[in-house]
Amino acid sequence: MAAPTVQVDTRGAVALVTLNRPENGNALNLQMAMDLLAASLTCARNAAVRAVVLTGAGRNFCFGGDLRAMASRDTAEVDYVRELTTYLHAAISQFVRMDAPVIAAVNGTAAGAGVGLVAMADLALCTRGARFNLAYTNAGLTPDAGTSFLLPRTLGVKRAMELLLLNRNLPATEAHAWGLVNEVVAEEQLLPRTLEIAEQLARGASRAYGATKRLIAHSLGALESQMVLESETIAAHAVSAEGEEGIGAFLEKRKPQFPGRGSQ
Repeated sequence: MAAPTVQVDTRGAVALVTLNRPENGNALNLQMAMDLLAASLTCARNAAVRAVVLTGAGRNFCFGGDLRAMASRDTAEVDYVRELTTYLHAAISQFVRMDAPVIAAVNGTAAGAGVGLVAMADLALCTRGARFNLAYTNAGLTPDAGTSFLLPRTLGVKRAMELLLLNRNLPATEAHAWGLVNEVVAEEQLLPRTLEIAEQLARGASRAYGATKRLIAHSLGALESQMVLESETIAAHAVSAEGEEGIGAFLEKRKPQFPGRGSQ
């Protein structure tokens, strides 16, 4: 039997949620999105879980959406992307609104939706060698995983647009300076330090933490309705001329040649 694509390991009052497709850079396919939702519900419904740590197995946190899985769907691609993002966004809503604080422990690269998972966490730590890249428009796609909602509020509109349009790598030190992560630590200290913070939070007032999280979410506006719009937009772009060229170029490891506006 295959290992689950998302593992939940309960350590006392702390749930360690691990994205578990290391051979694919923990890229999100439909099964993984479904498993992430199941993991979020497990954490939300278990009263014994008072803090959650989210990390990635292997060398990287999450490469974002699995473009190879998207491309293999042919004419059903639009439905596949819509279904994948629906499960992913439901998981993010659960993590954002549950009582337990969520801490992201970012190893290696977080790209695309992986950045969204960092942004949705209440706190985030990363290694000194970590890097962040939105990557969507390089593949002719549009943001998902709440990034179009969370990043402008976390980083400011101009910085968010810089990452979304120019797709440059954001190194750990800049991610910290910009407010995407709270701490930068040595690689060997990432999980121990993150678990230390989680255990500190687990001893705290969990109901007050949950109410505080929901107050912050309410103050920021309608995250869920924005994620519905993200799902519809990225699904449409996945089957556009730009999306087909961008995904194909990514898989073939070449520079995309996007068509002119009249070809869309």
